[in-house]
Amino acid sequence: MEEEQEFEMGLPNGVGEAMFAHTIEKFDVKLEHTEFGPKLVGSYEELEKAKQYIADAIAKRLKELEG
Repeated sequence: MEEEQEFEMGLPNGVGEAMFAHTIEKFDVKLEHTEFGPKLVGSYEELEKAKQYIADAIAKRLKELEG
């Protein structure tokens, strides 16, 4: 059986610990800490889903803060 290739995705500043935790629980990705900051590691498809989830969560939070 062929092993699936893993990819890395850096995370933007402002993503809170709770959002990290929800993302890791919801998708098949893992969090790694590097000297350049946190990153998610997983398959390309899972990282794409995680990226969209984080973007949607940030947009929702910004909308809440607007008022």
